[in-house]
Amino acid sequence: MKARAGIIALLVALSVAGILAADWPAYLGPKRDSTSAEKGLLRTWPKEGPRVLWTTPVGIGFGGPVVSGGKVYLLDRDDAVGDKLRCLDFATGKELWSFAYDAPGKFDHPGSRTTPAVDGGSVYTFGPLGDLYCINAATGKPAWNKNPWKEFGGGRLPTWALTQNPLIYRDSVIVAAQTPGAGVVAYYKLSGELKWNSEALAGGVGYVSPSIVKVAGEDHLVMITASKGSGRNAAGGTVNGLDPLSGKVLWTYSNWQCGIPIPHAVDAGEGRMLITGGYRAGSAMIKVEKAAGGTYTVTELFKNPDFGAHTQPPILFNNHFYVPYTVNERSDGLVCMTMDGQVKWKTSDAPSFDKGGAILADGLLLMVDGNTKLYLVEPDPSGFKPIASAVLLEPGENWAPIALADGRLLIRDHKNLKCVAVAQKTP
Repeated sequence: MKARAGIIALLVALSVAGILAADWPAYLGPKRDSTSAEKGLLRTWPKEGPRVLWTTPVGIGFGGPVVSGGKVYLLDRDDAVGDKLRCLDFATGKELWSFAYDAPGKFDHPGSRTTPAVDGGSVYTFGPLGDLYCINAATGKPAWNKNPWKEFGGGRLPTWALTQNPLIYRDSVIVAAQTPGAGVVAYYKLSGELKWNSEALAGGVGYVSPSIVKVAGEDHLVMITASKGSGRNAAGGTVNGLDPLSGKVLWTYSNWQCGIPIPHAVDAGEGRMLITGGYRAGSAMIKVEKAAGGTYTVTELFKNPDFGAHTQPPILFNNHFYVPYTVNERSDGLVCMTMDGQVKWKTSDAPSFDKGGAILADGLLLMVDGNTKLYLVEPDPSGFKPIASAVLLEPGENWAPIALADGRLLIRDHKNLKCVAVAQKTP
């Protein structure tokens, strides 16, 4: 009987693990690295593209969806009124509930900005005016809310408003305040009480969300700040490693500058991290090591102005990085770079990839071109290898992150959110 009970318990655990693995609960997925454990992706599409399972209207914006427990959560926005968290049925797209709060305000490129995070029955959202909310995932009722921008002395909003994708770390929800009173802030995720706030970080206000990178077996919270100016005249920006349990600054690197940083640091393994940006910033690979006395050293491994990223971080696959690098001053399209900084190829305008969302799954890249098309691409350092493509979106600046769960891909433009069947056994 005990053996049978153990087997049943194991099967239940594996079943639950499978359900959790199928979810896409946060910005850029379960590990915030744009990778999915999904298998069985379709290798061919009909001429009209993969099957669209449902479509639901959304407001203008750049915020991405998340999936958890058979539900889709999206932070929508009307600049004249405020923010609205919407909960949809993942199977049908039907709205189950919504929660809205007043937060009127206008800024360049109107609409939503960020992706929610789902954890333990709660949904965490961060609006463009700095409103951080914890909302019950089942009922849509708010549990608590804060505004770290106001709480820690933020002044005039940055040009493109505040863009923080909440990071859940153990018992905390972490966002970057980027104010004179605090660089990064952690709240207890259940109560909303302040756990810690870091010192103000050198550099200006950017659009980067903190990320977790492994250094000497430890978790370091990495936050990038903005420089003043761009190109050769850029100065003042920093890359900072913090203790995620206390907010203590452990190390700082200041030899890479970006006036408008957006992508977070990418964990490249062995204490290495890739820092990327647009506006002539390019990329830098650094390595952080722990010294005998408990301090940390930062070594710059390389810098490359010909590999950067505008809105979302590169995807790492088989020791190569892939990312669209089309910004105001250059149109490199999709670019591939080796771990040691050698650019292998770029698509330029044939085809153009301009800031769209991307996911690595089943050895393939699902990519929005930033405008109307969804692509299926085989990541290969020998050259660009498109497998399929289809027009699925209305023309426009379609730059939002995408989400993948149970063989279904969620993509959006400025009018609709679509659920698309991209696997062989889509429910």
